[in-house]
Amino acid sequence: MGESYKVAVIGAGIAGLLTARELQREGHHVTVFEKATKVGGNWIYSPRVETDPLGLDPNREIVHSSLYKSLRTNLPRQAMSFLDYPFLKKEGGDDQRTFPGHEEVLRFIEGFARDFGLMELIQFGHQVIRVELVDEVTHEWVVESRTRETESTGESKEELFEAVVICTGKESEPNIAEFPGRDSWPGLQMHSHNYRTPEQFENKIVVLIGNGPSAVDLLKEISPLAKQVHVAVRSSFPILRVENYDKAWQHSMIECARNDGKVVFQDGAIVEADVIIHCTGYKYHYPFLKSNGIVTVDDNRLTSRAVVFRVMELQARWVAKVLSGTVELPAQEAMASWVEQLYSEMEEKGLAKNRTHGLMEAEVEYVSWLAAQLNINPLKRWKELTVVSILKGVVQYGENSRDAWDVDKWMQEIHSSD
Repeated sequence: MGESYKVAVIGAGIAGLLTARELQREGHHVTVFEKATKVGGNWIYSPRVETDPLGLDPNREIVHSSLYKSLRTNLPRQAMSFLDYPFLKKEGGDDQRTFPGHEEVLRFIEGFARDFGLMELIQFGHQVIRVELVDEVTHEWVVESRTRETESTGESKEELFEAVVICTGKESEPNIAEFPGRDSWPGLQMHSHNYRTPEQFENKIVVLIGNGPSAVDLLKEISPLAKQVHVAVRSSFPILRVENYDKAWQHSMIECARNDGKVVFQDGAIVEADVIIHCTGYKYHYPFLKSNGIVTVDDNRLTSRAVVFRVMELQARWVAKVLSGTVELPAQEAMASWVEQLYSEMEEKGLAKNRTHGLMEAEVEYVSWLAAQLNINPLKRWKELTVVSILKGVVQYGENSRDAWDVDKWMQEIHSSD
């Protein structure tokens, strides 16, 4: 056991809980701040939506969760397991599916928090409104928080910490598509962050922007009820198959939106739409963080992500061991050089800044590096069970892959080769 720090963790979702556990294992003194009244973060479903459905109004009432009522995971539960805490199908459980619904994921998270004694570390109902570096020599940070009870009075409390780990996710600040006429278009515009159920789109002409998992799910839910659904995409994506729907069409991106309600696509098509839904992802957004320039966000590039839970677990363990001194950071000059090299390579390839944190093809290399840092022997199946390999399976089986793909058989083949 190395050094012991007083550490604040912001958020009690998956990343926050993993981080709290690993910090505690390393002997650190941990306090978790959570705005909600329960653990789970973005996996806590709420029928509430924001007062501004597009998410542009900075004064809107923010709803943290992006879950829609029917949401199922787009990763199999095997990819959502931890090293010592698998996401198993429980005998007699409510949801036995390999790609379970959000309720099952929340039950898994709650069980993890209980079984590792993390609940006692969490200050529920505490919204963090400021995290600020107050001493660059001693590296002290102040965390200012308030509760629902003190929100109306403006009262808050401050506490000093020697380290802060921000685990608030990035699914609460929508990224919105840009096109001429967007702000004056008279119809309803919303981000998928504020989608819950399809009933409001009955007999409507709907334009979906995007071709990721949420766009695929919304197309599947909305098209049986809508009059028409038009999907605007930058590039064709094999999971999104509009030909499977009688009332759906795929187009290139929106050229412009007119004041008369018509939407013009770059392929020349024109539709008189009622609704535009932006399924266009999210921005990194930390309005409470005052770091004196140590941490900045530049076009969604964070200067300081595979989505499988294993990666988050290894990251949490690495952070805890860096703080305790059992894992040593490379020299600051070396780290800065690596970052500049990455930025340069991305620029040469024509990749946008917002692609910085997408691991995809680099996931195996990154996981292997983390494992080496932590003196963990990476299993062969780590090279097989990646976001890319799962995506290939999803592409092979199409939009019904959650039910058509025998992931258990695939996993048995992987395990047998270990």
